[in-house]
Amino acid sequence: EKGYETGEHAPGLKLGGCGAYKAAHHIIKTHAKVWHSYNNTWRREQGGMVGISLTSGWGEPVDPHSQTDRDAAERYIQFHLGWFANPIYRGDYPEVMKNYVGKKSAQQGLGTSRLPTFSVQEKTYIKGTSDFLGIGHFTTRYVLQKNFPFLQVASYHTDHDLAELVDPNWPAPGPKWLYSVPWGFRRLLNFIKTQYGNPLIYVTENGVSETVQCPQLCDEWRIQYLKGYINEILKALNDGVNVKGYTAWSLLDKFEWNKGFSERFGLYHIDFKNKNKPRYPKASVDYYKKIISANGFPNPREVMA
Repeated sequence: EKGYETGEHAPGLKLGGCGAYKAAHHIIKTHAKVWHSYNNTWRREQGGMVGISLTSGWGEPVDPHSQTDRDAAERYIQFHLGWFANPIYRGDYPEVMKNYVGKKSAQQGLGTSRLPTFSVQEKTYIKGTSDFLGIGHFTTRYVLQKNFPFLQVASYHTDHDLAELVDPNWPAPGPKWLYSVPWGFRRLLNFIKTQYGNPLIYVTENGVSETVQCPQLCDEWRIQYLKGYINEILKALNDGVNVKGYTAWSLLDKFEWNKGFSERFGLYHIDFKNKNKPRYPKASVDYYKKIISANGFPNPREVMA
């Protein structure tokens, strides 16, 4: 979407209303081709797995008693996660996505939907092409219905007919888009379990960046973020969700899309101005080490001998 719709990221194309859908269509088909290639040629010998990693927030209805808000929240998740996961796990784009993009395309006077279609053969070929689902998750939004007039320029964003809100009380330690809302992760994981037949899940990205560098590397907010989100994964495990592994994002500060080196997600601080790029552990390193060594949360009452 940022590469082919708004042009914010490489390759910087502004193909409003259709570019993101076309790019995603090719990604899904090529992913399936790679899975089949591995399955037919190397799986028997190597015994490996091929999956896909998808990043998605969670959408929570502003009013859970309002069917309109619940429908808008469903659209949020289907237009983000379902866009890719539904074809791979169920054989086609989500129905709500086909309906909404098709309806908007017709209002524009287009003969066909801006959302491409899979042939019957392609649906069969794509369905089931994931041995595990990688999930990147960072934040949550409240969602409600918002109608965009059809005369507006077509875009992926106006196709869903929804508005995203945040609670001003949610901690926002990093960039403007990333609020710490741990409970949304458990809901997302349970949604995956219900929608896609409880697939094997690896959390491939989960973390928070800082916009203001703390001189003592005392990233207490990152510790609280990791604690909250990992705790919700444990609750999801108790719910029966098949989460197999977790990766904090990220080990080191690094080049972050169009933000360059200014947005720091790392557990380790990197001095980019020094030609040797020395690394310094932030406070979160010690905390995360304890979680890894204990395979769980450290006991606050435990006294080190």
